[in-house]
Amino acid sequence: MTPITEVEGRRLALSNLDKVIHPATSTTKGEILHYYATVAEALLPHLRDRPLSFLRYPDGPDGQLFFTKNPPPGTPDWVRTAPVPRSEDPRARQVVVDGLASLMWAANLVVEFHTPQWRAAAPAVADRLVLDLDPGPPATVVECCRVALWLRERLAEDGLTAYAKTSGAKGLHLYVPVEPTPSEEVSAYARELAVEAEAEHPKHVVHRMAKALRPGKVFVDHSQNAAAKTTAAPYTLRARRLPAVSTPVTWEEVEGCRDPGQLMFLLGDLGPRLGRYGDLLAPLAADEGAGPVPGASGGGGSGRSGAPGRPGTSRAGGPGRPEPGGRS
Repeated sequence: MTPITEVEGRRLALSNLDKVIHPATSTTKGEILHYYATVAEALLPHLRDRPLSFLRYPDGPDGQLFFTKNPPPGTPDWVRTAPVPRSEDPRARQVVVDGLASLMWAANLVVEFHTPQWRAAAPAVADRLVLDLDPGPPATVVECCRVALWLRERLAEDGLTAYAKTSGAKGLHLYVPVEPTPSEEVSAYARELAVEAEAEHPKHVVHRMAKALRPGKVFVDHSQNAAAKTTAAPYTLRARRLPAVSTPVTWEEVEGCRDPGQLMFLLGDLGPRLGRYGDLLAPLAADEGAGPVPGASGGGGSGRSGAPGRPGTSRAGGPGRPEPGGRS
């Protein structure tokens, strides 16, 4: 019999709690649901008012994986959805998780949570910028950390504050709170940052996705700032062999990373981390410190575009900037 649980006054049928989802650690679906209940206070602010996309893996990472933006069949009528028109479906809607009950309903589907950089109330108007640092073997997250430190300093020159989290896979994500700005303008600025990083450090960084260019380098993926794109949410479990979590990290941890294992966090690690640090991305969720996007219409900032060769662009890392290939 499927157990019925009441959460915030909503009755939920939580199924197959003993089913093993991550065989490498014998992690069950029940343990996954317990994890999400444990981190809900930190996770929910990062999901609230953002239309969700789900990567579903009900039979584990070795089973069928499928990505969906549409509300799954059987979505309860009390689960909020928001209109997200698409060219192929002008009436499309997506799920919005705004409380513990809807979080546990979604987690019962066994999903990765992916969010856009904008809120449902203002589609395609971004309130944050994201850079996905993806290492091409033999590069690892260690090299991503070096690039992240350089980007942090570069963003600071434009009056912007960066926060870091692991991707839960191989690399790092940098988030930057920005004043509400059309997604295409945030995308253009993010691309300029990636191009500048490659121009200054061509041995360590690439801004293009072509696999032939990426071995041994860090791909600075700026494309996830497009309005139609999404990024794995903070605290989401990933559909990986191990139950790895996309985990906020301190800049001290980034600076001190010398081995990929130092920035690998599994679901059992997050409770103690939250007890020690709280939510390291809380300022991001609260829109604290959002700055104007340089070059955006109506935006302020330093006025620097970040494009290579333009006035004001420094070379060789600039004063105080860490070199991606170094051990700062």
